[in-house]
Amino acid sequence: MLRLAGVPSLDALFSDVPCLSGFVVASSEPMDEQSVKECLGKILSKNMVYGKRCFIGGGPWFHYVPSTLKHLISRGEFLTSYTPYQPEASQGMLQALFEYQSLICELYGMEIANASLYDLSTAIAEAMLLSARVTGRRKFLVPSSLPRERVSVLRNYGEYQGVRIIEIQYDRGGGLDREALLKEVDPETAAVYVENPSFFGTIDSAIKDVVEIAHDAGALAVVGADPLSLGILKPPGEYGADIAVGDGQPLGIPPGLGGNGLGIMACRMENRILRQMPGRIVGMTRTASGGGKGYVLALSTREQHIRRGKATSNICTNESLLAVAAAIYLSLAGRDGLRRLADGILRRTDYAVRRMKEAGLMLPFSGRHFRDFAVEAGDPEMVNVRMRSRGLSGGRDLGRDFPGLRALLFAVTELHSKEDIDELASVTEWAANG
Repeated sequence: MLRLAGVPSLDALFSDVPCLSGFVVASSEPMDEQSVKECLGKILSKNMVYGKRCFIGGGPWFHYVPSTLKHLISRGEFLTSYTPYQPEASQGMLQALFEYQSLICELYGMEIANASLYDLSTAIAEAMLLSARVTGRRKFLVPSSLPRERVSVLRNYGEYQGVRIIEIQYDRGGGLDREALLKEVDPETAAVYVENPSFFGTIDSAIKDVVEIAHDAGALAVVGADPLSLGILKPPGEYGADIAVGDGQPLGIPPGLGGNGLGIMACRMENRILRQMPGRIVGMTRTASGGGKGYVLALSTREQHIRRGKATSNICTNESLLAVAAAIYLSLAGRDGLRRLADGILRRTDYAVRRMKEAGLMLPFSGRHFRDFAVEAGDPEMVNVRMRSRGLSGGRDLGRDFPGLRALLFAVTELHSKEDIDELASVTEWAANG
C-alpha cells in the first residue's frame, strides 16, 4: 500500500501532521478511563472549536459518564422497552427498575421508592399533592430560594387541586429561615419542603430543625437532596423526612438542551403514604411454581391505567431508561466510589470558594457549599459576556429568578481540575472588575 501511495514509510505518509499532535502520554503509570480521556482532551483542546469549559450552576451539570453505562442502556431490551404491564414478558426491565428502587432507598435512607418521575420539579409537585391527600390540608410551604421555573410547576399543579404554595424567605446561609417558617406553619399546613444542599449550593447542617418544626405542626416533611451529595451528607431518612425527592440527572445522565431530568421520589414505610404515592412501584415476589424470584408492578390500583381520573398521578411512559441508567451508575460507583466522588466535589467547591475570596470577590451566602456557589457581580450579564470572550461559559444569572440578587451561580464537578478552577477565579475577577 505504501508503494502504491508513493511514500517510503508510514511516518512519511503522515508527515503533514504536526508531531506535537501525536498520542503522547505524559505518565508511564497505568491510567483509568477518565484519566486517559483527560489526557486526550488536553491534546484536543488545541483545536479552536474545543475547550470552552462549563461552570454554569443550577443544573443540569456536567459529570463524568462511564462508557460502560452508555453501552448497557443502548441495549435493545432497555432502549425500546415500554411500560412493563406484562410481567411474563418484562422480567428484565422490571428487575432493573426494582434494583433502581432498592438503590434509591439505600441512598436516601428511606423504605419505599417509585420507579421514577419526570424531573425534580414534578417530583416536588407530586410530593405536594401526596401530602395534601394524606393530611387533608391545603397549604404547602417551600423556600423562596427555588428557581422560578420550579415554582411555576408547583403553582400549575396546585392551582386546580386547591393547594396554596407559600414561599418562606431564605436566610444569610441560603437555607430556610427558621423564624419565618415558625410564623407561617399552622394546622392548615400539609407539608414543609426544604432542600439540602439548597439551590444556591449551601449545606444546612441543622436541617433536622425544619423536619421537627413540620412534625410539631402535624405536617409532613419533604426533603429535596442531591443524590451525589448523599455520598457524604446524612440521608433524609436519618433525620426524619417523610418524603424525599431529588434530581437524578447527575447519576450518569449527560446534559442536553436543558435536560434530561430524572425525578427521584422515596418515602418511609407508612400505609397512608404508600397508598397515595404517585408513579409505578415494582415489587418482588415468587414465581407460581415457587422456584424463583419474580418481579411485577405492585399496588397498580393507584395508577391511571386502572383508576383513570382517580389515579394518584397521570404519569404514563415515565423515565424508565434514565432510571436504569442511574441504577447502573450507582452500581458502578459503589458505596466507596460515591463517597470519594462526593468528597472530591466538596473539596473542589471549597477550593473554588477560597480562590474567589482571595481574588477579592464577594459571596452572598455564608457557610459551606456543595458543587454550586454564588458570586456577587455588579452587572451579571456583562460579566458573562466578558467571560465568554475568554473561553469560559460564565455562570447562571440569579437576578432573573431573584430580583435584587446581583450574582452569578457557578458549579464545579469532578471534571474540573485545579488549573480550571484557578482560571475560573482569575477570569471572573477580570470580568467583574473590567
